[in-house]
Amino acid sequence: MIAPDAAEAVALVGSTPASAASIVSRTVLKTADARITLFSFAAGQELTSHTNRRRALVQVLEGACDFFYNDAWHRLEAGTLLHLPPNHPHAVRAPAPFTMLLTLCAEASNSSQP
Repeated sequence: MIAPDAAEAVALVGSTPASAASIVSRTVLKTADARITLFSFAAGQELTSHTNRRRALVQVLEGACDFFYNDAWHRLEAGTLLHLPPNHPHAVRAPAPFTMLLTLCAEASNSSQP
């Protein structure tokens, strides 16, 4: 949706068509340091437990979901921001349709820290 070298604003809500029976994803921005993906979940869809080597930020934009982290399920409502450190087990399920934005960040190397 956004070219890595462009300064551009995009409307996130309503920009990914929902499916009645699946998860739809759309890459918003992809660079060497970050990947931002918009997800639209149909009711009943889920992603089973997994990890990611990158730091993750999940922003619920519309609706609500159940997110598994810290060894328990938590209800995340629209407007919630969830931080997941690298390699943290997590899962997500959609009791009703919802939309979220996932930002994956590359970790800075230790040599660049002051």
